[in-house]
Amino acid sequence: MGKTINNHLSDLLRVYFIMGTNNSSLPPLAVLKSALVGGITLFQFREKGLGALKGEDKKQIALQMKQLCDDYSVPFIVNDDVQLAIEIGAAGVHVGQDDEPITMIKKQCPDHFIVGVSATNEAEAAQALKDGADYIGVGPIYATNTKADAKVPIGLKGISNIRSTVGKLSMVAIGGIKKEHVNGIIKAGANGVAIISAISQADAAKEAARSFLDMVDDAAGDITQ
Repeated sequence: MGKTINNHLSDLLRVYFIMGTNNSSLPPLAVLKSALVGGITLFQFREKGLGALKGEDKKQIALQMKQLCDDYSVPFIVNDDVQLAIEIGAAGVHVGQDDEPITMIKKQCPDHFIVGVSATNEAEAAQALKDGADYIGVGPIYATNTKADAKVPIGLKGISNIRSTVGKLSMVAIGGIKKEHVNGIIKAGANGVAIISAISQADAAKEAARSFLDMVDDAAGDITQ
């Protein structure tokens, strides 16, 4: 399955939902199921920040979320925690610039693992490409309150510059993204959008996910015409 996933990463990145148990006012499993029904194409378990679960509690919710993703054939990615990702049989792991280097991570992981990395500028993106990242998450595109340590927004110009640097490497945009931003983001060169609060805190996660997917596909369709 892994090789098939890696061959279609650009499609999987179209609507990349990221959530931990502390990102939603509603039960996280219910939110995730609604988002899956709505059509998210990839999910990342990001359990960080105030109130985040630890140890066995973290593992158990990860297993439940992974089972939901498996039910909908959506790959399950773990943020930062390589050992947890391996232990529960996740599809891959996503790491930041301050986490363990990709080259070291790939040595620990099964061959089929998806390894994604965050990049805020062209130099970081170029290094990720050189180190063998399967995809990069670029941003923040706009200001965001979800991450306490968020960097300065790079905007659409930042996406375009990074796309020029990494060629065809799969790339998803993240950071403060709302529906009205999607068209510009895709046309600037991203393969998709990574969403946290615009789905996790939406009144209806299913409808929010479906709306993002339709907008990404419409924007991509405009490019290919």
